[in-house]
This record gives sequence, structure tokens and C-alpha cells, in this order.
Amino acid sequence: MITYQPEEAEMTLLKPSNPDTLASAVVDSLVVAADPQAPESSIFYWDRGAPYTRAVVAAAREVDDPRLHDLAAAVLADTRDPRAYAALHGALAAVAPAPPTDRIRNLFTRGWEAESNSRLGCHLGARYGRDPVPRWRSYAELSALRPGPAQAAPERAEVLVVIPFRDRTPDRARLRNLLACLIALRDQSAPRETYRVMVVEEDSEPRCRAVIEPYTDDYLWIRKDGLFNKSWAVNAGVMNAPFEPGVICILDADVLADHEFVARNARRFTRPGTMGHLSYRDMWCLDADATAWAVEQRLAHGSGRVDPARLRAFVLRSPPGCCVWVRRSAFLRIGGMDERFEGWGGEDNDFAYRMDINAAFQRYDDPLLHMYHPSSALLRADGELINAHIPALSWKPGSPIGDPERFAGGSSAPAYDGEVRPATMPSHRDTGKAGSTA
Repeated sequence: MITYQPEEAEMTLLKPSNPDTLASAVVDSLVVAADPQAPESSIFYWDRGAPYTRAVVAAAREVDDPRLHDLAAAVLADTRDPRAYAALHGALAAVAPAPPTDRIRNLFTRGWEAESNSRLGCHLGARYGRDPVPRWRSYAELSALRPGPAQAAPERAEVLVVIPFRDRTPDRARLRNLLACLIALRDQSAPRETYRVMVVEEDSEPRCRAVIEPYTDDYLWIRKDGLFNKSWAVNAGVMNAPFEPGVICILDADVLADHEFVARNARRFTRPGTMGHLSYRDMWCLDADATAWAVEQRLAHGSGRVDPARLRAFVLRSPPGCCVWVRRSAFLRIGGMDERFEGWGGEDNDFAYRMDINAAFQRYDDPLLHMYHPSSALLRADGELINAHIPALSWKPGSPIGDPERFAGGSSAPAYDGEVRPATMPSHRDTGKAGSTA
């Protein structure tokens, strides 16, 4: 027997009916549109989603319910306040099943459009900002923590974790993150002899060597001035490691790994046909306070994982790099990473594309915490990534990859010589800055 829904009921396959999902779509979009740190987490994602999130701000300002209007204004005025976020979220969830007016219905429509077209979301934990922020603001504070046991026998290791690195900032924020990353990698459930960690510092001098060496199994300095070349640093680490691993993990220096990180990802290679994977779907870009909380809980207190209730983050949806696991045989088969990419932008996409075409490449949904540092990404004046001039999938190395002397005589990559702008300077911010009112 066929039954029919009443004509007045709105039926759709493409819009969720869960009130919390619809409320989150609206509130998260307001935060992404209004918070000055949102574009810093990813200027590329922010720019692409900005027309949709701006439409949510406009719809919130036109809402004909005074309470919803005021609650939205409070979120736009302080995007860091969990109470303001929760109050608006609760009020929206209460009316989402049957929006009482066309303007409120339009707010949910614009919110879901933004959620469906933006690759930038947010997370604001209920306990964020309630307690004094712990220390762990500097690498000097992190260096007070014990590094943990080193890997003493390269011939017994199966996994190589390669971390490309450079930090020329005055406060050494990236170095702080690297030390936290390395200490977390020493605190793993996997047997210590089964994996080895290598830091590749790419700079005009071994600037941070003395600080790094006690915390890593292997350190390699490769000389290069000018723009950072992640691809070359990764290739150099793989090709100059003291052993030939079965599996390589290409890891960003800003990742704070949980206690099961190595064991969980290594086990995935026991599945037949597995050649590589991205371990995460969403990357949580923590702010400075949340980073200090995460370091406190994970490292100083020895917790296996970090409580999300204390964290604030902008969430990048399905970014291509940051934590890639791949069999060494597959890495070599595709020529490693493309060493023509210079400056941050595009090299991870290209590697993932080539892996996906040439190997069985999976994606999982593990948590991934990215510790805060000022953005180093660059965009061209036309809004494209700095390496957009390099054709995708075109890497065919004519000489051995990872040569430590590749840039000894200067850059040999096809650098973009036009105007670029940093990720902290969006091209347009005409909606709800933090501190404004709706």
C-alpha cells in the first residue's frame, strides 16, 4: 500500500531534518564570517565560502524574531563566547522543525547552503575560556618536558615519520609546536622499536638543531634560503633515512598526535591492497589558548587524547596533507613529492592526486589537532595558490629525488614572480567583524 505525505509537508532528500544540524549550520557560518582568525586558518577555503557565509549574516540581520536577532548579534559581537554560541544554537534548534516565519526559514536555508558550499567550519567547546590558560606558550617551556625514549635500533623499525620543518619567527611558535609534536610521538602505544622519527630542517643554517636533536631519532639539515620547499624536505628525509621503512608517515610539525596514533595507522596497512591513506577527514586548527590547553592535557598530564570541550578551532574539511601514510614502494613509484612547489600551497593536493591515481589510497576519520601558529600561506593577486602555475599531475623527476644538494647553488624551481598576499589579509571583509553588532 502506498501512502502519501500531506501536501503542506516539506519533503527533500538534500536538506537534513535534524534540528541540531540545521542550527549548527547557521551558528557556525556566523562565526566563520565574523571571526578574524577564520581566514587565517585557510584563506583559500575562507575566500571560496565567503559569499555563502555572508548571506547567512545578512539573513540573521533580517530575522523578524527579536530574540533570535539579539542572540545572533551576540555571537557576531563575540565569536569566542561559548555561552553566546550555545544560546543561539538552542534557540534555533527549538524552531528548526517548523520555522514560524519566512525570514527564519530563509535563515535556515542560507545556513544550509553555506554548510554545503564551505570547506571551513568551527568548533567551540562548552568549557573553552572558563579557566585560566595554562603555560606552554614557548618552546623553552616545552623543553622542560622529558623527550621520552629514543629509537635505538634503526634495523628494527618498520615506520618512518618524516617531519619537514623551518622556523624563522621571532617567538619560535613553530619550534614550540614541533617539540610538542615530537614529545607526543615518544608517548605512543606502539612498541618504540617499530617506528622512527626524522626531522628535516630546511634553512640557510641549522637554526634549531640544538633544540630539536634531543627530541627526535634523526635530524637532517638541508641548505636552502628563500621560500620553503616542503616537497624537497620530505623527499630528502625519505631518501636519506638510516633505514628503508615499509611505511612512511609524512607529518606536519604542528600536529598533536594522540596515544594510539602510530599503532592505529600502522594496523591499517594489514588490510589487503592498502597502499596509503590520509588519517583524517577534518583538521581542527586550534587557536593559541586551545593549543596551550591541548599541550597541557596531552603532554603535561599524559592524557591519551584531548577533551574537545576545552578547545576552540576552525575546522578544515578534507584538506589534502598534514598527515599522510604511504608505503615506501608507492612513494617511490610516483616519484615522491613534486619538488617544483615552493612556498606553502598545492604540493599536498598534487601528491594526493598522484597517489589516488596510482595506488589504493584511502581516507579515514580520525581526530587531527593542528596547533596554532601564524599562517604562512601565500595567495597570488588573482586569489589562486602561489603554485597554481605548476600543472597538476605533471611531476616526472629527471634526477634522483631528495638530493640534499639540489638547491646548493640557488633555487631551481619555477617560482611565481607576481604579487602575493599572506593568508592573514583577506581581499574582502564586509560582514560582521568580531566586535560588531548585527
